[in-house]
Amino acid sequence: MSPGLTDGEGHAAAPLAIILKGYPRLSETFIAQELLALQDRGLAFEIWSLRHPTDKARHALNEKITAKVHYLPEYLYQEPRRVLSALWSRMGTPGFGGVLKTWFRDLVRDPTPNRIRRFGQALVLAAELPDGVRFLHAHFLHTPASVTRYAALMRGLPWGYSAHAKDIWTIPDWEKREKLASASFGVTCTGSGAAHLRSLAADPSRVGLVYHGLNLNRFPPAPADRPARDGHSVEDPFRLLSVGRLVEKKGYDILLEALALLPPDLHWRLDHIGGGAEAKVLKAQAERLGLTGRITWMGARVQDEVIDAMRAADLFVLPSRITRSGDRDGLPNVLMEAASQMLPLLSTPVSAIPEFITDGVQGRLVEGAPAPWASAIQALAKSPGIRRGLAEAAHARLVSAFGMDRGITLLEGRLAPFLGKTLGEESPSP
Repeated sequence: MSPGLTDGEGHAAAPLAIILKGYPRLSETFIAQELLALQDRGLAFEIWSLRHPTDKARHALNEKITAKVHYLPEYLYQEPRRVLSALWSRMGTPGFGGVLKTWFRDLVRDPTPNRIRRFGQALVLAAELPDGVRFLHAHFLHTPASVTRYAALMRGLPWGYSAHAKDIWTIPDWEKREKLASASFGVTCTGSGAAHLRSLAADPSRVGLVYHGLNLNRFPPAPADRPARDGHSVEDPFRLLSVGRLVEKKGYDILLEALALLPPDLHWRLDHIGGGAEAKVLKAQAERLGLTGRITWMGARVQDEVIDAMRAADLFVLPSRITRSGDRDGLPNVLMEAASQMLPLLSTPVSAIPEFITDGVQGRLVEGAPAPWASAIQALAKSPGIRRGLAEAAHARLVSAFGMDRGITLLEGRLAPFLGKTLGEESPSP
């Protein structure tokens, strides 16, 4: 970073701005662990969030991230003076006419209030970024990347993105092509996502594959052994656990139907962790199926509580599916977190899940329908030895191929040239 560039308060400006949809979020530990890893590598950055936090709790992981956090106007009408001031400051700058044409072309193809809000947030971001910023990086290719792209064009700065799941599969191809052409580079966290984006990119080499992986130092060692529960005991039932938002793509309606098909002599309990828009609907479904007394809806929990639940369970279940809109999971981090605790895995062959789990080797992958799910749960409940073998294989794959360090090194290598640093060199503190 060039000397003399400050943030307006006399402090050296961080050369990297990271744009997030919301920060912090309990459901986005994969982003938090990446930010902390980049911080530990000496990269100086500040966070710009499009939304204020809504979760009541914070992960301990977020408390370790020392970057300054800025909040853009969540809705433009809430901060009109800030938006108008930003517009006034950018109107006479070089390139403003060009970015206005770019945005208007996008608006014609996507005439939504969200597209207008994106431009207003981009105005504020471009106006308030310190002069020392050298690169903008967005997490998610949909709204955050739109705001980042417009702001980068206004400021004449390079930008990049990390794409994940929904953001890849639910925005139109024209928008993806134009963002891929505009960005200096992008990364995504699954092989299937990378292949799709490369097929749309004019220069496929600018799309990298960076698995989230896990920082295994953040997790306790797996339990030395687990009880050999098999569902025969009323007092000590077979314990299922699922962690995920209560939304359509997680497939929890399928899981509930499958549980209703289990034989009456198989004694089980399900703990679910996570909140979501379909909570009331799913709880009503569970009551209608006569399952209410066997299910504990725990709501959103911090990661330490999630890990404790994983250590106490017998089987982790996640019935992910592709929705009618195309929304889907990528490679859910909770599968790797469960594997870190040697908890056996049952999921579906959707999206990038088979990149981590081979059916019958590191876990079971079953098509998303109630009957095969009921059969798989019943078979695994009766076979503690098989569960142990699957869990050991998943843990071994996690350690050998899905550690976090390799991915962070790849991302740092992509960022370093734009930040004026050499790989492994520490950035000046902001």
